[in-house]
Amino acid sequence: MSVATADRIPLSEVRKNLRIRWYRSPIEREEIQRLVQRSDLRGAFQAVGHIGLWLCTGTLTFIAAHNGNWPLALLGLFLHGTVGTFMRGVACHELGHGTVFKTKWLNKFFLRLYAICSLWNFHDYSMSHSFHHLYTLHPPVDPEIILPRRPSLHILYVLQLFTVNIFGGEESNGFIPTVRKIVMTCFGRYEEEWLSELYEEHPTAKARAVRWMRLVLLIHVIVAVAAIVSGYWMIAVLFSCHIFIGNWLKYFVGFPMHCGLRDNVPDFRLCVRTIRLNPISEFLYWHMNWHTEHHMFAAVPCYNLSELHGIVKDDMPVPRSLVGAWREMRDIWLRQQNDPDYQFTTPLPPSANAAVTTESDELARADAVVASIGDLAPDELKSDSSRRSLDEVIKRHHRDGPAKVKIDQLTEQID
Repeated sequence: MSVATADRIPLSEVRKNLRIRWYRSPIEREEIQRLVQRSDLRGAFQAVGHIGLWLCTGTLTFIAAHNGNWPLALLGLFLHGTVGTFMRGVACHELGHGTVFKTKWLNKFFLRLYAICSLWNFHDYSMSHSFHHLYTLHPPVDPEIILPRRPSLHILYVLQLFTVNIFGGEESNGFIPTVRKIVMTCFGRYEEEWLSELYEEHPTAKARAVRWMRLVLLIHVIVAVAAIVSGYWMIAVLFSCHIFIGNWLKYFVGFPMHCGLRDNVPDFRLCVRTIRLNPISEFLYWHMNWHTEHHMFAAVPCYNLSELHGIVKDDMPVPRSLVGAWREMRDIWLRQQNDPDYQFTTPLPPSANAAVTTESDELARADAVVASIGDLAPDELKSDSSRRSLDEVIKRHHRDGPAKVKIDQLTEQID
């Protein structure tokens, strides 16, 4: 579903005029300062561990296929796709925030590595996802998530998710739409009105996105030709097609993050959902199951989100189980079929501050460390005065004190 053109506000006007003062759970300054600290060691465990697991499943599949053990090869391919699917839009998401590694070039290196392996255009994503964080579920300026969303369990779609995804759908990578989008991007064309409008204002950013996609496509073509000529065609399947295989787990863990919740509210507790996952799923999902915490304090590295939850949990909804989240979404969807205006209000514990459903001047402004979205936003969405990395913001905070680093919550490093 797309936002109607007639309803769309020019994005330049949005950045000038729309200000949402988000509610954030109280947290001690020392705690948030500690939690936003990044670690190269923990970042390597996540980033190297994920791609290492992907290489292991790929190697298992290749050896099994080479030896003619096709039952084992098919099992390996299913696991390879299940692991690899999380590279696209999940690993690249967190690396795009620039919060995984303390060393900046490592964030950039692994972002590009994961983007190549998963046919991902991180330039497009940094543009749109910056608005998603700043205007979460505020249509029409957050087109990444348009409500209502259908939590589909249709048998044909689920069959795609457990085999090869040809036609795509919510939270999954269909072969046909993905290849179509890649080819169109390489020719400088965008079907999405949202990206087209963004790039009309920022042609240099569009040029970077187009060049990147051409490079990624060239790499995949070279690998495919080399694999076919050498007789090892399975390498091309493992490298270029894994994102279309075994999309099931990403769909089931990723879809609950916003589905069925409220839009147009300045309270992340009402428009974002946190769920509990088993350790393997949480690792593959880069800890984004702590999604309310991620939106509320986006500068906190993914591996610190569970600790953050433990600190602010008295002011947070009780995390749903995966099954409980799906049951909740399905119930909401069924009710919305009879009452299209129905919106679910997430219950809060007695210890929590009251839900905020309308903006108020009484909401405190967040300082730059609390409100930061990391290094996600491209330079085109920053003014000269706001082109500061999170590291620079923190250094200034320590030097000048909190009074001199106050900013409006919705200009979180973006004008």
